[in-house]
Amino acid sequence: MRVVFLCLGLLLFPATAGAQSAGEPGRESGNPNPLKNVYFGEEHMHTRNSFDAFTIGVNQTWDQAYAYAKGEEVKLSTTGEPMQKRTPYDFVAITDHAEYFGVLKEFGNPGSPLADSDFARGIVAGQTDPEAGGPFFKKLLASLFANEPIPEYATQELRTSMWKTFLEAADKHYEPGKFTTLYAYEWTSIPRGANMHRNVFFKDKAADFTYSAFDSVDPKDLWTHLEGLRKRGIDVFAIPHNSNVSNGWMFSENQFQGGPMSKSYARRQAANEPLFEIVQTKGQSDAHPALSPHDEFVDFELFNNLINLPIQADKSRGAFFRQGLATGMYLEKKLGHNPYKMGVVAGADFHSGYQGNEEFGYNGGHGFIDDTPKKRLDPKPGLSGDITALLSSAGTTAVWAEENTREGIWNAMLAKETYGTSGTMIRLRFFGGWGYPADLVNDKDFVQKAYAGGVPMGQDLPKKAGQAPTFAVWALKDPESGNLDRLQIVKVWANPANGLPMEKIHDVAWSDGRKPDPKTGKLPPVGNTVNVKKATYTNKIGDTQLSAVWTDPAFDPATPAAYYVRVLEIPTPRWSTYDSARNGLPLSPHVPATIQERAWSSPIWYTPPEKGS
Repeated sequence: MRVVFLCLGLLLFPATAGAQSAGEPGRESGNPNPLKNVYFGEEHMHTRNSFDAFTIGVNQTWDQAYAYAKGEEVKLSTTGEPMQKRTPYDFVAITDHAEYFGVLKEFGNPGSPLADSDFARGIVAGQTDPEAGGPFFKKLLASLFANEPIPEYATQELRTSMWKTFLEAADKHYEPGKFTTLYAYEWTSIPRGANMHRNVFFKDKAADFTYSAFDSVDPKDLWTHLEGLRKRGIDVFAIPHNSNVSNGWMFSENQFQGGPMSKSYARRQAANEPLFEIVQTKGQSDAHPALSPHDEFVDFELFNNLINLPIQADKSRGAFFRQGLATGMYLEKKLGHNPYKMGVVAGADFHSGYQGNEEFGYNGGHGFIDDTPKKRLDPKPGLSGDITALLSSAGTTAVWAEENTREGIWNAMLAKETYGTSGTMIRLRFFGGWGYPADLVNDKDFVQKAYAGGVPMGQDLPKKAGQAPTFAVWALKDPESGNLDRLQIVKVWANPANGLPMEKIHDVAWSDGRKPDPKTGKLPPVGNTVNVKKATYTNKIGDTQLSAVWTDPAFDPATPAAYYVRVLEIPTPRWSTYDSARNGLPLSPHVPATIQERAWSSPIWYTPPEKGS
């Protein structure tokens, strides 16, 4: 069952593709690769151009956000602390909030007419004195929760001009083949406390202005807007995020606050939302212990919702991706369309103008709320009402694309040949087909043959009766992170009798010659080399590369199923442990000292063929 390769060379890739197939970030060649490279990047972050980021002291610009992503040194705007990524990103989408997009930063510009009001001066004062800015920030929040903009700060002229300025900044930093800047923004729908936010992405031509929650908080209306843009020749889609704080609505069996889901609703959601953000600074949305009690690794970066309500098992089935996959297949059987056939991405949602995916380089994600180690490790709730140590470092999106261009990244995302990580840059391939040979991952033409004989992550298996599907999976460690512990394939399906989500987690490859327990079938833990006091670890355990070819032993040809990969690293220090060790501060009592960083692939779906086919 276990196949391990220690060679870091080209064993698993065609010789003609060479190192390009390994998808190393920062590589110089921008040549297209028909077998695809992996590109790592950010799909969700905020600068001073988001209303909430500016009110918490953030003055990081678009230029600085792009510079940081490219590996240049920048300074954190609230403290002046220098920051620099160890491994640059290949692409970035800055997704500032559509509501008051770019406006509030003008309050701090003495030459702007927008700065000349008591409200503007109050917001600016709040950047350094939260108490002074309190009444003005409350007015701002009231307008957002009531979906009633303050008229003078939400004119059509401002919506158009601020968005145009952003597009110009994105174009300035776009280097096709080397660094891609995507046109994007966030639609910030929060009806009744439910986080229903979507990030909106454009291919190579953008709309004239941002569509905001002031226009509508209903996803159906956002879809109508996107459909209208596509009719005009503007390629666009949306990515839902943070379902763990959606109060169970993100993957509900019902349309949003509107009764049972209809066939049209399911079809439109699938057409407009091909991807889902599985992890970000407010925790992971893969699964929860209350819903997946037999998953020994599910207790990872959990986060209660934004209004501090604890996770409730009876409401949470619609708040996590794993259960959403099952719900989607159940709805497809009823309606003919699966609204939740989504690929996987990951992001930051940082409101500090940088992408903090490296645990050892975390500088907080929310302006003056958590911009120093002392604030981040404070055991008491901070200004936001949350315990700041519970915030996670940023996730990272990986896409398998032919080239690092807007078209290349867009096409890969639309095809769902993507995966998300907790920040680490694990390389991951996942294919499904019928009858892959057991030694496929050993073949020098592995990738070429896997494409020819099946489908990559994010796709549907071709219809075939009777035979169980076979999956090929390969992963390579991040050179700057821990070795690999194991590869798992998570199988999800809906109970045919009642539609309830079902799941089974299979260990398919693992490190260090461990043997499963003969009674339970579980692997022993990989071990732990972390020195918590020093925030160090060694790679004396785990493997650099793991792979396997696996066939589902309990395949039921009559039952739809989704399969996705979870890759686990060995334990390494959490960002909070790095902060503690570097600054002589106590460890946070609210979070573990170590984590097992991970990657989640987009699923591969199986749908039974129709009778007689």
